[in-house]
Amino acid sequence: MATSVIGQAVNRVDGRKKVTGGADYAVDHDLDRMVYGYGVASTIANGRIRSIDSRAAMAAEGVLAVYCPGHAPKMYRTANSFEGGSKIGENRLPFADDQVYYAGQFVALVLAETFEQARYAANLVKVSYEERPPLVNWTGNMKTERVGDNSKRGDPLQAFAQAPVQHDATYWTPAEVHNPMEMHGAVAVWRGDRLTVYSSTQGVVVERNALAQIMGVPTENVTLLSPYIGSGFGGKLFMWPQTILAAAAARELQRPVKFSVTRALMFTTVGHRPATKQRVRLGATQDGKLVAVQHDSVSQTSFVDNYLENCGEATKSLYSCKDLGLSHAVTRVNRGTPTPMRAPGAAPGLFALESAMDELAVRLKMDPVALRLKNIPETDESRGRPWSGNHMKECLQTGAERFGWAKRTPEPGSMRDGKEILGWGVAACSWPAGRGGASVKAEILADGKLRVSSATQDIGTGTYTVMAQAASAVTGLPVDRIEVRIGDASLPPGPMSGGSQVTATIMPAVAEATRQALEHLMRAATAEGGIFQGVDPKVLYVEQGYVIDKTSGKQATFAQILQAVNVAGLEGRATTGRSPDADKYSFRAFGAHFVEVRWDPGISRIRVARTTSVLDAGTIVNAKTARNQIAGAVIMGTGMALLEQSVYDERTGRVVTDNFADYIVPVHADAPVMDVTFLNIPDLHLNEFGVRGIGELGLTGFAAAAANAVYHATGKRVRDLPITMDKLMA
Repeated sequence: MATSVIGQAVNRVDGRKKVTGGADYAVDHDLDRMVYGYGVASTIANGRIRSIDSRAAMAAEGVLAVYCPGHAPKMYRTANSFEGGSKIGENRLPFADDQVYYAGQFVALVLAETFEQARYAANLVKVSYEERPPLVNWTGNMKTERVGDNSKRGDPLQAFAQAPVQHDATYWTPAEVHNPMEMHGAVAVWRGDRLTVYSSTQGVVVERNALAQIMGVPTENVTLLSPYIGSGFGGKLFMWPQTILAAAAARELQRPVKFSVTRALMFTTVGHRPATKQRVRLGATQDGKLVAVQHDSVSQTSFVDNYLENCGEATKSLYSCKDLGLSHAVTRVNRGTPTPMRAPGAAPGLFALESAMDELAVRLKMDPVALRLKNIPETDESRGRPWSGNHMKECLQTGAERFGWAKRTPEPGSMRDGKEILGWGVAACSWPAGRGGASVKAEILADGKLRVSSATQDIGTGTYTVMAQAASAVTGLPVDRIEVRIGDASLPPGPMSGGSQVTATIMPAVAEATRQALEHLMRAATAEGGIFQGVDPKVLYVEQGYVIDKTSGKQATFAQILQAVNVAGLEGRATTGRSPDADKYSFRAFGAHFVEVRWDPGISRIRVARTTSVLDAGTIVNAKTARNQIAGAVIMGTGMALLEQSVYDERTGRVVTDNFADYIVPVHADAPVMDVTFLNIPDLHLNEFGVRGIGELGLTGFAAAAANAVYHATGKRVRDLPITMDKLMA
């Protein structure tokens, strides 16, 4: 296999369309006789709807319908199964009853000839409520339900009680919102009993399946298209009410319907990372060997769904410890249903664990890097399996060298540069190296180009490009002669864009389908009338887009071979699944973040100034898009550490921070100087390319590294994110 294209900094194959306006996103599609939807959102967070008066709205110009509880199109409940491929974001169907569970919940939908008419009429809908006191923030008497992984090995609590050195603290993370540039939206149109939906989704197959169940039609009657997505960060993994309502309204009105969520409702009705409360207890010997780990977490979920933030997922395998325990619980609040957000579980979980490790290092008077190096596990102790590859040691050592860690003085506030006090922090990062199932069709076309197709999608991470690179690696064709078709649920089923699994999952399927197509090409080349008629196919090989006879040196392009036998094209198909070694090894990606913050006490300003990230993420397929992923993770981690939080009014349950003026995210001025290094060590137990996912990995641990740096600069240990000025000034 010619793999020269693997590892290069290849430009995105979809890049030109995106920068020239040629990429049509979901709500860019304008169909004849389009109807526009605008949602009416609840202004209370807990209670019931007494009445809805839509008479003024119905009388407004251009209004076609107002749907609400008791007057809504027919919709069926879905199985809502992740394993069955029909999961949706909020299990409760829109307008299912008169109950209100959170502020921002859709209580009515106005349909009109124009967007402006729908928006105006929505403001005319009068809703009367029977309001109950909302529960939106942490209280001392909140009920919790134990769910998820509540496992242990050994006796961690006894080991902790007997440990020579102990650390016991509670860490808090707030609700965060995904809020990608492209808001959630859909365009739906029925043609007879067949539904076509343009949707912004991270899972075209799952959304297609769920829509078919909700609309009560066969799966093959639903076409789900999402060729371009303006990012999602996990928020678009599963379908939310706006898509369901667009499809239902389009059938009722027998006209196309466009329904896009407003920016304010992006904070309420399409998921978020839930708030967490985590208690971490670490016990160690005087020389820093961990002897006890107990990680207990509670995350908030809604009153209509059971979503768990799996905070202990990385804890059970990141460090070596004989006695380790996890507990997970949820508590219900009047907020919308949470959903996975980049590095779900691990991002808040490693903030707690890696902050605790830093605090333990302080108690031990031990260097934080040395403490982590001392506790790297030789095997995955949570599963009793060897690693497919664990190079955490190299990540820590390489990162320390590149960052200049040896110059760090341990006393808080001891490093200065003019008026600014420097703080240096470190944290480990980790994420499962997953690989699932995928089907791909590869077609050699009459003009000699190759087309590869699968029902996956590209959320901006570079899936179009890595699929082209995989096909190029097998054929030697330049990337610009490979066409990639994705974002269509009717194609061979592919993976969801979540969990950092797409690249590791789709590339083996692309390679195998391409090899199948090449086998058919070789048969055509050696058949009667073929360019290599009579030649043993075994002596033919492919290089740089040519088929070559290694005996005679004769060569021909793909197009010439097809023309010789008068064939329009040849195709290969492949379905690949888990790694053959899936039950032999534990698969994880690892890394380390080093962060420099600068604290100016005169103006109470803290900023992330410089970062070094070293990642053990297997083979790096595309040096350009890979670095882009880590740079984005560092920016996102900066927001998590210093800026981002959803604030809820305890009296009303409403989101106070429902806009980008109040919900603060990093901008260019907040971006640090970033140094990103990949070890580039293939994990060939996972797939033939040795590639692991990196999108989630880059975010895990970063908030802890920043918080640890803040402590080193200020001497103040902030265990409640984000680290805002008031907490440092207290």
